[in-house]
Amino acid sequence: MHLVLFLIFAAFCLAGAINLLLQTHPINSALSLIVVMSSLAVLYLLLGAEFLAAAQIIVYAGAIMVLFTFVVMLLNVGVEEKTHGSKVAKAIGFPAVVVVLGVISTVILQAEKHLGVVNLSDKITTTQELSKVLFTDLLLPFELTSVLILIAILGAVALARKDGGQ
Repeated sequence: MHLVLFLIFAAFCLAGAINLLLQTHPINSALSLIVVMSSLAVLYLLLGAEFLAAAQIIVYAGAIMVLFTFVVMLLNVGVEEKTHGSKVAKAIGFPAVVVVLGVISTVILQAEKHLGVVNLSDKITTTQELSKVLFTDLLLPFELTSVLILIAILGAVALARKDGGQ
């Protein structure tokens, strides 16, 4: 049953990603990205990573996509101007994508032989166990990350001020 659900949501994720690339309007692309993020959350849940699934929904599908949608709506993006594209880019681009995907898959397959298999269910499987490790063993990096995020937010606010901080 898990394998069937995994394959169904993996297909949703791929369909959403392909639809994201094919859309010409930014709002439609944002909605497709929400489908991708939600499908990834279900995949994480099926793999037993419940904290990651919840963070995927709350952070990415919730906050960031809502923010992105509001920014796109506030910028009042009009209809995209249609172009015919470059014939040279099409002639070179598609074979280049095939070559790059072939190289990446070859590297991944060769690296898998040397690195072995990663087990996702090593001792830390639940949100409680993850939070225990995060707030005991990894407390300092967690707090430093919080400070860095706060500095980034303050920097973004300072840059966004139109009058140069006056």
